[in-house]
Amino acid sequence: MSRQEEWKNKLYFGDNLQILREHIADESVDLIYLDPPFNSQATYNVLFGEKNGSHSQAQITAFEDTWHWSAEAEATYHEIVTKGPQKLAELVEALRSFLGHNDMMAYLTMMAIRLAELHRVLRPTGSIFLHCDPTASHYLKILMDAVFDPRNFRNEIVWSRSMPKAHVSRRFPSGHDVILFYGKSESTKFNMVFMPHYEKYLETHYRLIEPETGRRYDLTDLTNPNRNRPHLTYEFPPGSGTVKVWRWTKERMMEAWEKGHVVVPRKGGIARFKRYLDEQKGTPCKTVWTDIPPINSQAKERLGYPTQKPEALLERIIKAGSDEGDIVLDPFCGCGTTINVAERLKRRWIGIDITHLAIALIRNRLHDTFGPELSPYEVIGAPKDLSSARALAQQDRYQFEWWALSLVNARPAQDKKKGADSGVDGYIYFFDDGSGKAKKIVVQVKSGHVTVSQIRDLKAVVDREKAVIGVFVTLESPSKPMKQEALAAGYYAPQHLAKQHTAPKLQIVTIAELLDGIEIQYPRMLVTTFKKAERKYKEGGPKQDELL
Repeated sequence: MSRQEEWKNKLYFGDNLQILREHIADESVDLIYLDPPFNSQATYNVLFGEKNGSHSQAQITAFEDTWHWSAEAEATYHEIVTKGPQKLAELVEALRSFLGHNDMMAYLTMMAIRLAELHRVLRPTGSIFLHCDPTASHYLKILMDAVFDPRNFRNEIVWSRSMPKAHVSRRFPSGHDVILFYGKSESTKFNMVFMPHYEKYLETHYRLIEPETGRRYDLTDLTNPNRNRPHLTYEFPPGSGTVKVWRWTKERMMEAWEKGHVVVPRKGGIARFKRYLDEQKGTPCKTVWTDIPPINSQAKERLGYPTQKPEALLERIIKAGSDEGDIVLDPFCGCGTTINVAERLKRRWIGIDITHLAIALIRNRLHDTFGPELSPYEVIGAPKDLSSARALAQQDRYQFEWWALSLVNARPAQDKKKGADSGVDGYIYFFDDGSGKAKKIVVQVKSGHVTVSQIRDLKAVVDREKAVIGVFVTLESPSKPMKQEALAAGYYAPQHLAKQHTAPKLQIVTIAELLDGIEIQYPRMLVTTFKKAERKYKEGGPKQDELL
């Protein structure tokens, strides 16, 4: 069995530092892309906004302590200084002396220890692309120098991601991100990527059109600027009396002449090479990327994740730094753009995220995008049985809630750390008629003792929210009175569907049942809880028009 046949792609839930240390082997990864969070005035992993585009209470926050100097930051700093690589330890000490105990220093401490682990897991031929904004890019660059060695710095890439905002009056408007590209060694793999030629370039260089085929071409110089090349000095075309120093040997020149690729444009003219546009790769990509727009509100790939990056951006990076079958790692994978593109480009992948909501979003995206073409993968770190579910509930009831919601494909309703409990933990949206208005299911999740009064409360919440169904997800088994109370609520019957599509108006489902594959009941004609990713095919696979 080959190395690739043994491999199964991996999606990890948890802190990427712990995952890297416990699960990712030395020199096992070919390419790393990371877009680490840094914005002390906002949250990270905000996966959804309201449908009107505003940022609502439905925010999921991770790395909350990233922005502030805390006991954890102090412990991490101490570990770097006492156990980390010498250059990195010295740099972090110097940064602390300069910055003090502020949000930036907390962030850099968190990044420093993770960059050391990322260096460890990268193959000698591997590369890393760190995506950041100008707020912290200068600090991150010197951290990268300390970890990867300044000699392995390859490029600082500028991605022009948006039109500058016109309301700025005291500085130049900002509209770019920075991507820092480092190799692991001198043998770092790199594949040149190309952009389509600009129209102005085509007008000046490929203005000629072959009448027989309609192909655009240019006539390029075949003479050699080095005049002292006796073996390249000969008469061409044969019998013309024109003797020059040519770029090619006579054998190669005659072969191209016989194929019609070398022409004399006019009588007495100098032979030139007929270069066809459709045989050219394009313009080599430089370090300023202006041709990849950000994801706008109308983009098909938009999933409603504010920091979602365009697939074209990740495609360029992954093609430049890896080949088919290579392993791509994203330790802050968010909504999963990196692994989605890696899958399409036939790379193997590892994704890590610290919220169960992100894991659920990525799974939905992968299955929507690739369907039966999706390569085998496993989710590691999420509960797989009742005992591990209980352990998660005891460790972090918010993460337990988000994980439980993912089992029924519900999106979280609010961050309860930030406000009062509204009685709704999650929502599911679906369509079952032609009204154009989504029907709503409200979900409550309970990890502790449950009583019949909670079912009565859920009924009131369903009425208040104008929902059609209420779902009660419980870690503990429901009592007989709870089941009777739910049954007494009756059934939801879609007006335009047959009787088999009716569903209990109040449903109780246990975590054990969900782990066994039991599903909640509702019409599944069109579910819109998560925006459905566009169906795509892997590189080299069938195109859409070939399937019609």
